[in-house]
Amino acid sequence: MIRHDYNIILFCNVYKYNNRPVGLITLIVEHKLIHSGGLVGHIEDLAVDKEYRKMSIGKTLINIIKKDKKNFEIILLSADENYKELLNQAKFFKVKNLIITNTKSFNKIKKDKYSKKIKIYNNFDGLGKILSKKIDYTMSSISGIQGLKPTVEIIKYTKKIAIANKEAIICGWDLIEKKLNKHKTKFVPVDSEHFSIWYALQNIEKSLIEKIYLTASGGPFLDKSIRKLKKVNIKQVTNHPNWKMGKKISTDSATMINKVFEVIEAKKIFKIPYNKLAIIIHPKSYVHAIIKFRNGLTKIIVHDTNMKIPIFNSLYSSKKNINSKKLDFKILNNLDFRDANPKKFPIIKVLTMLTNNTSLFETILVSINDKFVELFLRNKIKFTDISKKMNKMLSLYSIKKYKKIKPKNIEEIIKMNTKIKDDIEYLIKKNRYV
Repeated sequence: MIRHDYNIILFCNVYKYNNRPVGLITLIVEHKLIHSGGLVGHIEDLAVDKEYRKMSIGKTLINIIKKDKKNFEIILLSADENYKELLNQAKFFKVKNLIITNTKSFNKIKKDKYSKKIKIYNNFDGLGKILSKKIDYTMSSISGIQGLKPTVEIIKYTKKIAIANKEAIICGWDLIEKKLNKHKTKFVPVDSEHFSIWYALQNIEKSLIEKIYLTASGGPFLDKSIRKLKKVNIKQVTNHPNWKMGKKISTDSATMINKVFEVIEAKKIFKIPYNKLAIIIHPKSYVHAIIKFRNGLTKIIVHDTNMKIPIFNSLYSSKKNINSKKLDFKILNNLDFRDANPKKFPIIKVLTMLTNNTSLFETILVSINDKFVELFLRNKIKFTDISKKMNKMLSLYSIKKYKKIKPKNIEEIIKMNTKIKDDIEYLIKKNRYV
């Protein structure tokens, strides 16, 4: 009998801003008799839109898998609209199972001659039938609030889950944590900052913490005057100096809202109050977390600007050597830390609006940012308008009242997300606030 002691699933579903899936990867690793009891990986749901293939999480996941490709067999591929590429991949890898969620594309792919040789599905229903027992590892990197439901659902099927979805944690951490506790599932954060904090705080009493600093690169406009920011275009905004990312997340980095989100995440994950959390600018992006303790000591976590490191360590639990670029410690001679200037990055004022209690206000914050970033990427508003209009809307009584309302379930969070975006569209038509 072969003992199944390492089953793994990488559950990575990346969405465009219009909610169209652009990437999905699922990996299961298990012992196989046909390979003398050795570990064999099965890649399920591997599909990445061309525009998003340079996004760090998806690309890194795939690259990690490729390093051991001889031990992998792709058994399922998935996409939304791009059925032609999906079929080409299926033919190349001899994949027998496909999922294509777009109805029109599903109907088209069914007409292809090759479709008779394989099984093609139109949705992801029946997760319990596919995962009949707990697997060892799940990576969830579904972007946006739409990632909350599948993240919560998959927890009961996995022993450990690594989550890289900001919105899911910000809007529904209480629901996630409840599921984690119920099913005794271990959790590892994947964002480089939160992974670094998590790693640094292992076996350390939280009462010893004086301050946690989350580092921010400052984005492409760190040294640009405030006056000139009014004229920057989409190409300039999305040209991050250190990271290759999609347009949405690059814009979030430029406004610094991504760092606001990370502060909220840290508060929830580590149960640290906001007065013990702070943002510090670190353009070189080598230091990912700084933890100052009450005993006078300070701990920092340093690694190069490569998401491979937190992903790799969440996967292998520091039990395997990583083949990564050697860090030149001379960089420690010039780390160049700076204070986060609220005049340059007015969006960080949002942190003063937050309470330590979980509420629907956090969902509203995410939804408003999503909508205004969408408007900017559609050339409907200026870059500086994102922060300006967000701060204005969040200060309205009709919005602030949600600070006192705790979300009951996923459906309420999703409903609120839709409502706020619809409200903004209405205000646009009425030429109010936006």
